[in-house]
Amino acid sequence: MAHTDSRTMRRVLRREIAGTIGLLTDEHDFRAMRRYRTFTFADHETYLEQVEGLLRTRALQGSHTTVALFDPEDYADFCRCESLDPDLPSSRTRFTAHLALTGPTLPYEGQPLADLLAALVDEAVRQATWEYATTLLARLGPCTSCGEDIGRAAFTRASDLLARILDTAPPGNRHLVCSVTGPPETLVAALHTTDTSGTTELDEAEALEFTTVLALGLATESPGGLVIRVSAPGTPDRVYGWRLRSYGLHPLTAAEVFDAYCTDIESGDPISPESDVDYCRPPDLGEEKPARGHHH
Repeated sequence: MAHTDSRTMRRVLRREIAGTIGLLTDEHDFRAMRRYRTFTFADHETYLEQVEGLLRTRALQGSHTTVALFDPEDYADFCRCESLDPDLPSSRTRFTAHLALTGPTLPYEGQPLADLLAALVDEAVRQATWEYATTLLARLGPCTSCGEDIGRAAFTRASDLLARILDTAPPGNRHLVCSVTGPPETLVAALHTTDTSGTTELDEAEALEFTTVLALGLATESPGGLVIRVSAPGTPDRVYGWRLRSYGLHPLTAAEVFDAYCTDIESGDPISPESDVDYCRPPDLGEEKPARGHHH
């Protein structure tokens, strides 16, 4: 009886343990792990099937599981720094625990593994974009004339601009995209908001990343733009935007917005406009003419 009670209690405790699985999302990363003798999977497809089966089993048992991106290069660096043998399952377990604290993770909630993988990659790109933009802002340092931190001032201005954009947008769900062009690559951030009974709801992590990328564009006066699409039941979607210019936002004309949405980026060929969409000039943000930043 005591033995049975012990097994029952262990099963109950097992359901209380949250777990993280480090996932190899693509074939290239999977092949990189194949060099380790203790990594016994033969092909990526079978590996993914086994992972999905494990996730489903844990969910049926009432266990909570999060999924993290397992990068073989980061794993090798981790093992070198921690003086671990990379060809041991225990080392992979320790790295996965490290990912649970430092890397992007998403909970498994019964969705198809393909959907979870796509969302996880998007989350990793978001985090990398935010970290990179934050680093560049911090490197700008103080203004040589007034001593104000350039990155912090730009972030404050970007936050104010975002608030004005949302305050002046028509009611509905909003999808905003900000892109900043500069060496070595273009940074893109997206923000989704929902309109619930007149209250705007947004993801704070998305908002932070979006504001950081916008701040970087303002602080460096890099080429870039910001577009917003507003969707509401019973009305056409409204699309409008701005060009980043002179430490501020310069409104695009309706024709410029139309051209941007109805031109193929790769070929330059025209694309048929979407039905039930209005390409229009943005509303007045109601702000004073922006200062020229810190180029005194």
